[in-house]
Amino acid sequence: MNNKKFQVNFNNIPKLPKGSFGGGFGLLALGGVSLLALSSLVNVEGGHRAIVFNRFVGIKNKVYNEGTHFIVPWFERAEIYDVRAKPRSISSLTGSKDLQMVNITIRVLSKPKVSQLPTIYRTLGKDYDERVLPSIVNEILKSIVAQFNASQLITQREQVSRLIFKRLVDRAKDFNIELDDVSITHLNFGREYAAAIEAKQVAQQEAERARFLVEKALQDKRSIIVKAEGEAQSAQLINDAIKQSPYLVQLRTLEASKEIAHILSKSPNKLYISNETLLLNGFDLNNNQQPKK
Repeated sequence: MNNKKFQVNFNNIPKLPKGSFGGGFGLLALGGVSLLALSSLVNVEGGHRAIVFNRFVGIKNKVYNEGTHFIVPWFERAEIYDVRAKPRSISSLTGSKDLQMVNITIRVLSKPKVSQLPTIYRTLGKDYDERVLPSIVNEILKSIVAQFNASQLITQREQVSRLIFKRLVDRAKDFNIELDDVSITHLNFGREYAAAIEAKQVAQQEAERARFLVEKALQDKRSIIVKAEGEAQSAQLINDAIKQSPYLVQLRTLEASKEIAHILSKSPNKLYISNETLLLNGFDLNNNQQPKK
C-alpha cells in the first residue's frame, strides 16, 4: 500500500473578522459593569429602613432611610426592615386571684425602634417579634391577671387593659421594641366558673321574682284593707243617715223601682207587675207615709 501523508491546509480555515474579539470583550465588560451597577444599588421602600452588613467590619451602625442607596457589591449586603406597626394576637391561659382559670387574648401593635435596628439585628435577628413578644406577653399577663378576681376582670376590664399596656411598654423597651396599642379582645373562663355564673344569675332571677310576688301580695293586702275600710265607712255613714232621716230608705227604694221599671219598659212583651215587684209595698204612695214595719 502506498503511504499517503496527511496534510492540513490552513488556508481553508475561515478567519474571524477583524475586531470581533475586541467587540465581544466589550459586550462582556459592559454586561459586567451593568450587573455591578445594579447590585450596588439598594432601594428602600416606604415604611421600611435598611442596615448594611460589611464583610470586614460587620453590621454598620448607620440606618438607611427610604430611597435609593449605594453599597459595595459582594463586600456589603443590605438587610431591609419593615418599621410599620404590625398587629399580633397572643393568647395565654392563666389563673386569677380566686384560682379561676382564665383564657385571655390580647392584640398588640408593635414595631422596632428605628434608631436601634443594628442592635436588634445583632441580638434578635429579623424575626425579633417572634422571639420576644410571646414570652413577655405571657409573663405580663400571668403577673397581672393573678392580681384580680374573675369578677373583677369583667367589671374592671378597662383598668386591667391599661395596666397590661403600661407593663408591656416598659418590658418591650428592654428589647428596643415600641408598642402603639394593647387591647383585650377575648376573655373566657373555665366551664365550672361559667356554670357557677349561670346558676348565680338564675338564683338572682328567682329571688327577684319572689320579691315581686311578695310586693304584689302586700299591695293586694293593702288594697283589700283600704276597700274594706271604705265599705265600713260607707255603711256607717248610711246607718247614721238613716237614723237622722228615715226617708233615705224610701229614696233608695224609689230609685231601685225606677231602674226596674225602666228595664221592663224596654221588653216587647206586656207585663203586669205588682207593688212588691217594684219594691213599693213598704209604704203608702197616696199618703206619703213611712214604710210599714
